[in-house]
Amino acid sequence: MKKKKRLTLTQKRSLTGLTFILPWLIGFIIFYLRSLIMTVDFSFSTIEVNPQAGGYNQTFAGWENFRYAFQVHGTFKQVLTTSIGDILIDVPLIIFFSLFMALVLNRKFRGRTLVRAIFFLPVIMNSEAITAALDYSRQQLMGGLTAASAEVMEGSGGMSLDYYIDMFGSLGMPDMILEYIVGAIGRLTDIISASGVQIIIFIAALQAIAPSMYEVAKIEGATGYETFWKVTFPMVLPHIITNLVYTVVINFAESEIVTLSYSTIFSENNYGLGSAFALISTLIVCLILVIVVGFIQKRTFYYN
Repeated sequence: MKKKKRLTLTQKRSLTGLTFILPWLIGFIIFYLRSLIMTVDFSFSTIEVNPQAGGYNQTFAGWENFRYAFQVHGTFKQVLTTSIGDILIDVPLIIFFSLFMALVLNRKFRGRTLVRAIFFLPVIMNSEAITAALDYSRQQLMGGLTAASAEVMEGSGGMSLDYYIDMFGSLGMPDMILEYIVGAIGRLTDIISASGVQIIIFIAALQAIAPSMYEVAKIEGATGYETFWKVTFPMVLPHIITNLVYTVVINFAESEIVTLSYSTIFSENNYGLGSAFALISTLIVCLILVIVVGFIQKRTFYYN
């Protein structure tokens, strides 16, 4: 009688992972894969909608839509550059802020649950009415801050943000870093509101670290700084990849280039050009993800 071959531990873990992503995989194949194939097909075609017949006429156009996007269209390149630039600025800030807040919220203090709920509220209350109310409040707040800061500037000899930018620039700080810092300050509210899910993931990662690892570090005489870089950071690095992919996808879905693609397709009925916009921007974002995740993956340690 033949013995039944048992699965190895690696095979069992692979099977568990496949079972975990199976609902997403089925949904992707049923609902998304066909749309993705049609988008690629439409980007190489000219589509004429025929409302009377209830369909469309498709004519192969080759690379014409892509040539038009880069050489003729008035705003595509600018919107694409701005959207990609915003992603490259926002994503690192959201990741760093989320990790910092997770470290703070993982400590024991009174009202910790309430503070965690406050940071997660923007995710729960992400409705159009609440978003509009928050935008209005932000405009009113920024108006008050602008007026107050103007009074302060008048009383302090007329110094402004440009003064400090010039001052740090004269000290040799690169313009690129200065622009990044200024952009980060301007996006502070958006960064906080977009960090709810990432904070929760990082808190779960921190709580999964074995206390014995911190005890060993303490016995060895490691400082808090050394403990963070030698224990905490390597252990949460896999979750940084998860948060990175999630944040890039969310930021891309809410970017101006997606809005441009949507309006080109559904407002102007130019399915071919809009599909080309979507395909170009998606490929660029995927390329960024492959490069960044590949770079981090090589330095990631998976603790079992």
